[in-house]
Amino acid sequence: MPSSNRRLLLLSNSRNAGQGYLEHARDVFRDFLGADVSRVLFIPYAGIRISYDDYAANARTPFEAAGYGLDAIHDADDAGRAVDEAEAIAVGGGNTFHLLKSMAEGGLLPRIRARVEAGVPYIGWSAGSNVACPTICTTNDMPIVEPPSFEALNLIPFQINPHYTDAHPPGHQGETRSDRIAEFCTVNPAMPVAGLPEGTWVRVEGDRLSYVGHAPALVFRGEEAPSEVAPGDGLQFLMST
Repeated sequence: MPSSNRRLLLLSNSRNAGQGYLEHARDVFRDFLGADVSRVLFIPYAGIRISYDDYAANARTPFEAAGYGLDAIHDADDAGRAVDEAEAIAVGGGNTFHLLKSMAEGGLLPRIRARVEAGVPYIGWSAGSNVACPTICTTNDMPIVEPPSFEALNLIPFQINPHYTDAHPPGHQGETRSDRIAEFCTVNPAMPVAGLPEGTWVRVEGDRLSYVGHAPALVFRGEEAPSEVAPGDGLQFLMST
């Protein structure tokens, strides 16, 4: 596992109902990044039906509103060096399989991991939060491409399911989100999963984890019934998994 220098902000989603893109996170970014960071390196590889240029422009607006410049990795002459020199790293949402494949093929996974272990702040939302986990096996996305492995950055010792909801429309006979996560936990009984509803996030500072938002997270582990955890420090036990 990474060192106690790690600093991560992992959001469930990029947009809350009635708000603009990452509008709900602007103050959170400012509080997390502080005054020591001036520019953020953005990784847009999860974007599929949007160009990387347009995706970076969308992300630039909330970061600039929070007081930070944003550089997109696809604009860099050397993507690996851009990671090595980044003051902070932000990884956007979209398709997690495409994101992981692109990061792996670019040789970025060990470089990002090393930077975060050295204390460089990491921000992810949706797919960007998925790849911070040990694997991407609890993403909600379709495998539209095949990454070399499902193993991801392994920056935290548990899995996240972003956009968590257990909605079951009337008449729908398919599995719920809880059913799908329970399948994962049956096959991987030692690996807990935190279902994060939209509008919530986890913040990691060294070995400390706080859960912030308006709704409880749902924690799945093995064959146990899922448990609700209210916002606060109730998810701290996940850091010692």
